[in-house]
Amino acid sequence: MILADYDNRSHFSPQLMLEIQSLSAGYRHALALEDVNLILTAGELVGLLGPNGAGKSTLLKAVLGLVPPRTGRVLFQGQPLQRQRQRIAYVPQRSQIDWDYPITVQNVVMMARTARTGWLRRPSAASRQIVAEVMTQVEISHLARRPIGQLSGGQQQRVFLARALAQQADLFLLDEPFSGVDKKTESILFRVFADLRSQGKTLLVCSHEWGESLNRYDRLLLLNQRLLANDTPAAVMTLENMQRAYGDGLPGSRIENANALFCA
Repeated sequence: MILADYDNRSHFSPQLMLEIQSLSAGYRHALALEDVNLILTAGELVGLLGPNGAGKSTLLKAVLGLVPPRTGRVLFQGQPLQRQRQRIAYVPQRSQIDWDYPITVQNVVMMARTARTGWLRRPSAASRQIVAEVMTQVEISHLARRPIGQLSGGQQQRVFLARALAQQADLFLLDEPFSGVDKKTESILFRVFADLRSQGKTLLVCSHEWGESLNRYDRLLLLNQRLLANDTPAAVMTLENMQRAYGDGLPGSRIENANALFCA
């Protein structure tokens, strides 16, 4: 089932946050996304699922303007997104980061504030306070002076989540934040997501993870070049939808998991 909107839960704000209209995008001569239409409202936690090569990362990058759209447009609160880029925080896949770059945890997080104040100006007292608070929130204060290359995968993920939090954005786009992380980091991430959601922030989380954690999302998007499903976790995680998205690449164990979690 595909819904044009999703505002039937009493705790959702009706405020429109992100609108994607007939978006197609790709690389060179190949389309990665085709005619995607999507609305996200304030206070939503939305999961984005699909097989490898489905266009999940491309969708996030196209929203940000990092991949130019072939057709369609992206609006943030009814206005062209390019004019309000600072209000959107992006957490890329860990594989896209140069972990050998000689920079400390604190300086990575401070980058979110530097973009606001300018690269040649010293951070203000307010910015330093914000950085300290978000590092405490994701439990990395003790790592402040540690080079990022010396961290575990979960710690590295929390550093870039802290950077996104320090940006004080309204829309958060996260690409595979749960990939290769420990249970402690997973718990911290979902706790932070819940806090942001309660503040009226909107989160779009790209994930390969299947399991009970999918029930934490208000809704799921199932993507394979086109948007195949957009509904509650129980409505999206059906055998029919999974076979449409994954085809012959759907492992039997995942079919069993979907049935056990959502079809009991």
